[in-house]
Order: sequence, then structure tokens, then C-alpha cells
Amino acid sequence: MTENLLGIPETRLPQDPAARLLDEGVAADQVAAAHPTSSLAWATLAEDALADGRTVEGYAYARTGYHRALDSLRKNGWRGQGPVPWEHEPNRGFLRALAALSKAAGAIGETDEERRCADFLRDSSAAGARELGL
Repeated sequence: MTENLLGIPETRLPQDPAARLLDEGVAADQVAAAHPTSSLAWATLAEDALADGRTVEGYAYARTGYHRALDSLRKNGWRGQGPVPWEHEPNRGFLRALAALSKAAGAIGETDEERRCADFLRDSSAAGARELGL
């Protein structure tokens, strides 16, 4: 872990075994069932649902991925703040779930949650926010 200017260490999550399965083309619902703690699998489901216009389903998937990611972050030393760099690929499940949650919340009129999630994403990883369009 490196330190940022505020002295808060970066959080770098371990490799997610679901990433390999998703890369191999295994369906995201099968991956989530096999690896329910994977925020990446849930983020993928959320993104797919949102792209298909299934907004409420996307919101539910994104919220699940977000909560699974918070559990993983805490297990790996995160104390509720500090950088979660996009450049560290295993962090992308969390960042993608957070972006999907912001987008889905906005789509259902939850503007406070949309804003909180977008701010949280930018605070966690400015590069991730840019990459994910927030």
C-alpha cells in the first residue's frame, strides 16, 4: 500500500476468481451464483441489466455488488475512506458496482443516492470515475 498526500493508505483488493470466469465468457449470473462475494460479477450483472433497460433489476444487482465490495474492502484494511485505485484491476468490481449504483439510483429518481455514490466514486478513484463516465 502506498500513502496519498493525506496519509491514508490505498486499498488494493486481492484478485477476484470471478474475473477469470467472466473473461472466459461464463455467464455473469452463473459466476455470481458460484462466487456470490464477487463484486465484479454483481457489477457485470448490473451493467448488463441497465444496458437492457431493466433499471430496477440493475439497481438491485448494483446494490448487492456494492455491499459485497464494502465487505471485501473492510476485510482488506479499508477504514471507510481513502483511495481505491482504478489502476489496480481487482478494485474495479467495487468501482464498477458503485458507478452502476449511482446510475441506477438516478434512473429511479433517487437523486441523493445518485450524488452520494458519484461523489464516493470520485473520492475513491478519480481515474475510475472518469473511466466509468461519472
